[in-house]
Amino acid sequence: MHTIPTPAEPVTTAHAAPAAAEPLLDQVSIAVLAPGARVSPRWTLTALPGGLRMLQVRAGDAPVEIRLSVPLGDATGYWHPQAGWRRTLVADWAGRGRACLVDGPAAGCLYEHSGATLLTFATADPVPEATVRFGVSEENDTHVVHLGLPASAEPHRLLLVPRAPSVAAAMRRLRAWFAAAHPPMPVPDAARRPVYSTWYAFNQDVTAAAVETQAELAAELGCGALILDDGWQRLGNGRGYAGLGDWQADPVKFPDFAGHVARVQARGLRYLLWVAPLLIGPGAGCHDRWAPHAPLPATVPGARVLDPRRPEVRRHVIELCVSLVREHGLDGLKLDFLDQAAGYAGDGAGDVGRAMAELLTGLRRALERVRPELLLELRQPYTGPGMAPYGNMLRSFDCPADATANRVRTLDTGLLAVGAPVHSDMLMWSRRAPVEAVARQLIGALHAVPQISVRLDRVPPEHLTTVRFWLGWWHRHRALLLDGRLEPGRPDELYPLVTAAAEGECVVSVHGDRVVPLDFTGYRRYHLVNGSDRDRVMVEVTGGGGRVSARVHGPDGRIMDDPLTLPPEGPHPLAVPRGGLVSLTKGPR
Repeated sequence: MHTIPTPAEPVTTAHAAPAAAEPLLDQVSIAVLAPGARVSPRWTLTALPGGLRMLQVRAGDAPVEIRLSVPLGDATGYWHPQAGWRRTLVADWAGRGRACLVDGPAAGCLYEHSGATLLTFATADPVPEATVRFGVSEENDTHVVHLGLPASAEPHRLLLVPRAPSVAAAMRRLRAWFAAAHPPMPVPDAARRPVYSTWYAFNQDVTAAAVETQAELAAELGCGALILDDGWQRLGNGRGYAGLGDWQADPVKFPDFAGHVARVQARGLRYLLWVAPLLIGPGAGCHDRWAPHAPLPATVPGARVLDPRRPEVRRHVIELCVSLVREHGLDGLKLDFLDQAAGYAGDGAGDVGRAMAELLTGLRRALERVRPELLLELRQPYTGPGMAPYGNMLRSFDCPADATANRVRTLDTGLLAVGAPVHSDMLMWSRRAPVEAVARQLIGALHAVPQISVRLDRVPPEHLTTVRFWLGWWHRHRALLLDGRLEPGRPDELYPLVTAAAEGECVVSVHGDRVVPLDFTGYRRYHLVNGSDRDRVMVEVTGGGGRVSARVHGPDGRIMDDPLTLPPEGPHPLAVPRGGLVSLTKGPR
């Protein structure tokens, strides 16, 4: 969902056209408007398996506005897929956005101080364009959501989740429904293994020899794929995008591109190539041919955006991507800047979301004929449930060297991710950083597939030791971290205490001075990962305590201690170095 700038003159929802509100679910009320409809809009609410409710609104072939409101009570925050850092409560004249398939789904969750939800919704069809207004109604002491949906001959459908104990619990119900409604793309094992990316390590200054050096080291560290990012193509210099469009390998940097790809693959890595197929710049040889189909300037410098609603553009993008994979022997593509198409939304010339769905359906079908175990990386914000059929690696948005942002964005992405694993933004750090800082970058991406982007041949040996330890530990616990029951806590607190649990085992990553509850009647083994700035983790033992064995690792993996402990019930500090972890197992090892 793209945020719309706040108007110069604030207009509250209290000034909107009046509509009679009726009780809907829990304390939520609904009103429906359909200006221009030949018949009065009607709505029904149906219970679905899994505890969901389906709201269906019939208004003939007319646009509708669905208004939801709920008393403020103890409301604390409102999360939506494009919340960014603005995840507390805003006034209703400030909360505005647009949504479509490639710009985030129309979904949101209002929650209270305890973390329990007050209102959770998502459009059942995440493809078409939609508008959203949300925020606190100062006049009515309520939180409101006004959802504008386009005309449709079919009923408008909205999923609602009854009150749930947490945002994550509510989103799990939505994900289960979307997984059945939009079957996700198959996920090869390589999509669930760490990735080496060239972007932060090289920016556009890449060469075949340099990339192959990194590939060898990355494979030794446990990476399963390599992504060659921007800079491989002709005119790929200067951090601008004026040369995009031809998508031909730079003959100086990559004199034998197919041979280079094969050499990297021979090291055991899958090879993905960065491409922004909807962007075209004036420096491209094909510019004059395609410029009439790209009337919209991109928000990135130097380029314009091809309009995917035009059939010839969709054919061009599919043929381009297929030719890249076939000619160079690629395993997949990193599809960048697809959200730029959302700039065409609302211009009255056709629905962008539906056009992109048609394009991506054809693209996946054509690519899988060439490469059956295809890898396609999609990037936030186009990582919502509607994109599940079109990608199997969902990367969070750029946040170079920011471990906090990586944690928040990967967890945000995961709340509505269906099928495909979430990938971190690429991890980078200074060669002069202490090992604790390197470990913190990896811990920030703990609950996602980590992507690494430093020059591995230039960092100190102790950095490589740290990376090797954490990637190895992550791989051994991959199923728990990626597939376990995740509870990150309240979004407005930026997820300082994150748990993932499955089959008697629980990982807790600690990113602030929080107390970790330990109940060995529920789990036989705990792993406490210290992402805080303290050399200890506070725990509170419940369930009777008992004989527990502990193993403490430092940030570089060295075993710091291996005591047998008998923690009684109550709060206790555990000595765990920052950037390290402790594994606690009930009973003798």
